[in-house]
Amino acid sequence: MKDRLTELSAEITRVTQVSQNTYERPLHCTRQKVKGNDEDGDTVVVVQKEQFMDDFFLQVEEIRNCIAKIADNVEEMKKNHSKILSAPNPEDKTKEDLEKLNQEIKNIANNVRTKLKSIAHTINQDESAKRTSVNLRIRKTQHTVLSRKFGEVMTEYNETQIQFRERSKGRIQRQLEITGKTTTDDELEEMLESGNPSIFTSDIISDSQITKQALNEIESRHRDIIKLESSIRELHQMFVDIATLVESQGEMINSIEKNVENAAEYIEHAKEETKKAVKYQSRSRRKLIFIVICVVILLLIIAIILATTLT
Repeated sequence: MKDRLTELSAEITRVTQVSQNTYERPLHCTRQKVKGNDEDGDTVVVVQKEQFMDDFFLQVEEIRNCIAKIADNVEEMKKNHSKILSAPNPEDKTKEDLEKLNQEIKNIANNVRTKLKSIAHTINQDESAKRTSVNLRIRKTQHTVLSRKFGEVMTEYNETQIQFRERSKGRIQRQLEITGKTTTDDELEEMLESGNPSIFTSDIISDSQITKQALNEIESRHRDIIKLESSIRELHQMFVDIATLVESQGEMINSIEKNVENAAEYIEHAKEETKKAVKYQSRSRRKLIFIVICVVILLLIIAIILATTLT
C-alpha cells in the first residue's frame, strides 16, 4: 500500500509540474564506453534515452498553448458579438474580425484534435502490446487532462455561438414587431431555416425610414445567423470526436481522483496515528521517568535506614 501511494504521489507530482510548465526536461543520454575489464577490454555504461518523453512534453505544451489561444479567441468573439448586437448596422470590420476569429478557432481546434487523436493512437498501441510503465501512465494522464480542457473550451465556444444566435433571433423578432409583423417562436425558426432573408420582408410594405432601417437589420441579422449555423454544422464532427475522447478517458479521470482521495485519506489517517503514537510515547516516557525517580527515592530511603541502623 505504501509503495503504491509513493508511486502515485511521485507520478501526480511530475504530471502537475508538467501541467504548470515547471517540469525538468528529461536527460538526453548516450551509450558510453569506459575502459575496464570486460571481455572487450571496455566497461559499457548504458543510460536510458528519454528523447521520446521529451518530445511528448513539448507536444503537450504546444497543445496547451493552442487551447489557451482558443479560449482567448472565444473571449474576443464575445466582445464582437456585443458590438454587433448593440448596433443597428454593425461595422463591416467588426463582422470581418468575427469571421477571422471563427476561422482561426476552427483551424487551431482541428490541429489540437489531430494531435490528441495521434497521442491516443500511440497509447492504444502500447496498451495492445501490453507495455506498462510510469511513462505510459503519465502520457495517459496528460492526454486525459488535455482532452478534458479541450472539451471545456470548445463547449464554451459552442455555447457562445448559440447564445449569439438566440440574441440575434430576439433582435429580429423585435424588429419584425416594429414593422407590424408579429411572429411566434416557431414561425421565426421556420423563417430562419428557410435560408432566404427576403421571406421576412416580402409582405411588409412601408415607406417610413424607421421601417426601412428595421428591414435592413432583419435581413442583415438573418444572414449572420445563416453563417453561424453553417459554422456550427462544420464543427459537428469535431464535437463528436471531443465527446468521444472525453468519455473514453472519464473512467481514468475518476480512478485518478479516487486514488488521490484515498491517498489523502490515508495520509490524514497516518498523521492522526502518528500523533497518537507520539502522545503514547510521551506518556510512556513520563511514566518511566516517574518510576525511575520513585526507585531512586526508595533506594535513598533504604540507604538512610541502613546507615542509621549501623551507627
